[in-house]
Amino acid sequence: MITQTKRNEIRKRIHKRIRQKLSGTTERPRLNVYRSMNHIYAQVIDDVKGVTIVSASTIKQKTGGNVAAAKEIGKTIAELAKEKGVTKVVFDRGGYLYHGRIKALADAAREAGLEF
Repeated sequence: MITQTKRNEIRKRIHKRIRQKLSGTTERPRLNVYRSMNHIYAQVIDDVKGVTIVSASTIKQKTGGNVAAAKEIGKTIAELAKEKGVTKVVFDRGGYLYHGRIKALADAAREAGLEF
C-alpha cells in the first residue's frame, strides 16, 4: 500500500501539472479545494492579482470533513462568491480525484449558482 506521505507527494505532483494549465482571472477566478484528513477548505482566488476573494472551511463551521460537510461548504462558498459578484469560476480539484468529498463540494456549488 502507498504510504500517506508518498500519496501526498503524488497529489502535489499532479496538482503542479494541473496548475500549469489552469489559472484564475479577474472575470473567471479559480475555485481551489484542499482536503485534509479532518476538514475541507475552499477558496475563490484571482491569480492575476494574487488575491483570495472568498474562502470557507469546515473549521469555521465546527463540523467534520465528511461528505455532508463538503456539501455545506460548497453551498457556502457559492453564496459568498455571488455576494462578491462572482458567478463563473474555474474548478481546481487540487490533485485529488473527482470523487467523494470533492465531487460533493463541486455539485453543491453548482446547485447554489456557480458555473464551471
